[in-house]
Amino acid sequence: MTGAALETGLAAARIDGARLLGRIADLAQVGAIEGGGVCRLALTDADRQGRDLVVRWMRELGLAVTIDGIGNVVGLRAGREDGPPVMTGSHIDTVRTGGRYDGNLGVLAGLEVVAALNDAGIVTRRPVAVAFFTNEEGARFAPDMMGSLVFQGDMPLADALATVGIDGTSVGENLARIGYAGTAPTGNNRVHAFVELHVEQGPVLEHEDYTIGAVTGVQGIHWIEFTVQGVSNHAGTTPMGLRHDAGIVAARIACYARGLTREMGGGQLATVGQVELFPNLINVIPNRATFTLDLRNTDGAALQEAIARCMEFAAKAAAEEGVELAHRVLADFAPVAFDEGIVGRVEAIARQRGHRVRRLPSGAGHDAQMLARMCPTGMVFVPSVGGLSHNVAEFTHDHDIEAGAGVLLDVMLELAEQ
Repeated sequence: MTGAALETGLAAARIDGARLLGRIADLAQVGAIEGGGVCRLALTDADRQGRDLVVRWMRELGLAVTIDGIGNVVGLRAGREDGPPVMTGSHIDTVRTGGRYDGNLGVLAGLEVVAALNDAGIVTRRPVAVAFFTNEEGARFAPDMMGSLVFQGDMPLADALATVGIDGTSVGENLARIGYAGTAPTGNNRVHAFVELHVEQGPVLEHEDYTIGAVTGVQGIHWIEFTVQGVSNHAGTTPMGLRHDAGIVAARIACYARGLTREMGGGQLATVGQVELFPNLINVIPNRATFTLDLRNTDGAALQEAIARCMEFAAKAAAEEGVELAHRVLADFAPVAFDEGIVGRVEAIARQRGHRVRRLPSGAGHDAQMLARMCPTGMVFVPSVGGLSHNVAEFTHDHDIEAGAGVLLDVMLELAEQ
């Protein structure tokens, strides 16, 4: 398109907010739980039902649907020329007590972009694709962002398929069971650019009264699972100095990690999100503790310092209590900076549309950080009311959803005409 023709195309393409919100509501009924939330753990029957619904919508929009070996689904809209597509998308799996917007908005807004282009009769120069990636949350199978890791080649397909989840079953057997073990290749995909729309999952945009976030990158993430092996004994007869208490070691490590965030300041975060004590009885000293530590920072060097210091303290605490300590790394992702050209276009287009826009990093992990390793990538954030996410009360206002989808449409149309 010429500059004038591109402006005409931008003017002709319009997001239908009611249609987008209707799809969000319909998908939220699949795996619906009390309080308005959603439970669609990856590769469960509820996930299959959600996949079936989204694939049906893709085909109704005229997209050519392919499914790869890890179950990633891509719907492709042909362009005037062949070549790598401009892609958008996210995920439709949720945590056990998830909301209706996390991940789902990015996929369904992508479908709305396609619908808007169809309505306007626009055929872009480059193909346009909408994808949803398998097991982004990592709530059933670690690591998170598994589908996009395999898609762009940083995790071998065989390793992903062999991964065993929290229920003792594997990714491979569950993909086959739900009928989403596809045949499209993985690890050698060609994408011209990737843009993901997502709810912020934090309080910044709402608190500072911004409608759009132009996401500059994603902070680094390191997940560790610790296992502490001590000795069970009677809580009333064992002197404190003669105990080998796995539970107290877990508690000391958790408190140390929290204190370390205050000491380091900046963007250092630490969370102990899962703890199991055995035998878990009120009057028995725990003989085993298993727990997770989630460390995050936008500064890669600072993140490595936090990891090293936590590991050093954990070894010291275990030695002082006379217990054995083991650990395994569940996820390790370096900080990612998004393409400055796309970040700038998100910012400029948001302003052109009359929205207040702020640059900010993402505190959560996203499929976009994996795609950034293979192509120019960016993200668009819209506010999360109260900063809530991974919560049944997660909410984003309808007008913010429409604003974000409109920015996504314009960014994708520009990229598809490059």
